[in-house]
Amino acid sequence: MAELGGGEHELLRELTRQMSRDGAPDLGLVVGWLGRRIGAEVGLLAEGGTVVAGTPGFPARIPDWLARVFPRLAGGYVAAAAERADGRWVRCQALGPRVPHPVLVVTSSSELPGEARSLVSAAGGVLAALHGSRAAAALSRNHQGWARQLRFAVLSALLEGHPFLARRMMAGAVPPLLDAAAVRVYLLRCGPTDRDRISEVFQDELGFHGPDLLVRCPVYNHHLICVLAEDADDTVSHRGTLRRLVRENPRYSLGVSGPHPLAAAADAYAQASNALAVARNAPNRIADYRGQAALVSLLPEREALAWARSFLRPLSGAPRLTVKVARFATDVPQAGVARLLGISRNTVRAHVRRVEEALGADLNDVSTRAALALALAVVGPGSNGGGEPVAPTLEALLRTQPAVVWAEAFLSPLHEDGHRDLDSTLRAWIDANADAQRAAARLGISRNTVRARVRAAERLLHRDLLNTGSGVHDLVHALRITRDTPVLTVA
Repeated sequence: MAELGGGEHELLRELTRQMSRDGAPDLGLVVGWLGRRIGAEVGLLAEGGTVVAGTPGFPARIPDWLARVFPRLAGGYVAAAAERADGRWVRCQALGPRVPHPVLVVTSSSELPGEARSLVSAAGGVLAALHGSRAAAALSRNHQGWARQLRFAVLSALLEGHPFLARRMMAGAVPPLLDAAAVRVYLLRCGPTDRDRISEVFQDELGFHGPDLLVRCPVYNHHLICVLAEDADDTVSHRGTLRRLVRENPRYSLGVSGPHPLAAAADAYAQASNALAVARNAPNRIADYRGQAALVSLLPEREALAWARSFLRPLSGAPRLTVKVARFATDVPQAGVARLLGISRNTVRAHVRRVEEALGADLNDVSTRAALALALAVVGPGSNGGGEPVAPTLEALLRTQPAVVWAEAFLSPLHEDGHRDLDSTLRAWIDANADAQRAAARLGISRNTVRARVRAAERLLHRDLLNTGSGVHDLVHALRITRDTPVLTVA
């Protein structure tokens, strides 16, 4: 297999070259280049299974299993498929946003390594951009879409705690952000169409934003996720630009996280999301995250790890994608998980059902999601078992002194003068599974009053409570801790 480093950079140059010339794009150049680069036979299939372009050894007749699955790939029902057929490994990827999709097919004598698969995916993005249009303007739009996909892939790797994987995606064209010692997330709320305009205005020739990364959120249509290098000079950073945009646009708001290592970008995003909930009601519509240390960092480490591994043990044999879906499903709605991972809603629901059956729990329950999110945060990516004490219950774990101090400090703004109704309202709201109508019936007040009090609590607690995510998880744990139970000491 040829050396793979720098492949994405070459693809970007080829896309730019073909985009700038007159005439039809040459798909065969990209297909042939990919085949040589990864040492495989490659073909691009159009509607009906016609081979539009292929390497010399690409089979004239596609395998029977591919003939059966091709209509589902072309029709948009599945995004990818893989099989071993006739002694060869075959991978298929549906390309582009429109049905019928062209399908990229790669056959090899052995299974492709991860870096080669990443190159196939990147080549698929280029082929998707080149296939759909012959006009330079349309190709330019497709190039922008490919750049967005690449930025999103890098962001996804960072949010999953894998900056090294993000670097490998970029091969030789590593953007400066991936060398940053620390980053902050700036979460900008703006118009859905404004997101592309803002990110394209500040985009460089490689599809990034100098030392920063601006990506439209796949879950919330009004959010632009901006990962900014902490040590970047103000002359190249977009810190000032984002704040200026909010000052100049009365419908914009901005939440800013604290600094985090690159591998903790997900924690930075959670902070920015909570800050944005406060910013929406701030006079200048900008809020920096103000909060205590995360609960997970205050729990006794060995006991917390023992509880988390015991809690998650039923998932030990689950596919990696199932665990990934579970992790995201604690923070975003299932429809958002589907967009985030590029899979169907039905697939997400199937994985969620598998998690629920394994844990014997309902992920529609906010307390269950909070417990699962805490367990996953304690274990962290790539953690291994061994050497823990007997697992305590979650109740015992949350009754330790540091957790109680954290919870009391977290809820203390609710006990100040003028906010006496908020504590009881939040408890009723959580007991009603965050359902404002049910909470209102229990309290004898209107649904709108419940939501108004939750909004008021967001400002006081500096947490986003009305969206699924870490803010409501913190509230669940704090309310659970402060119920009338004695404090426990964990040796």
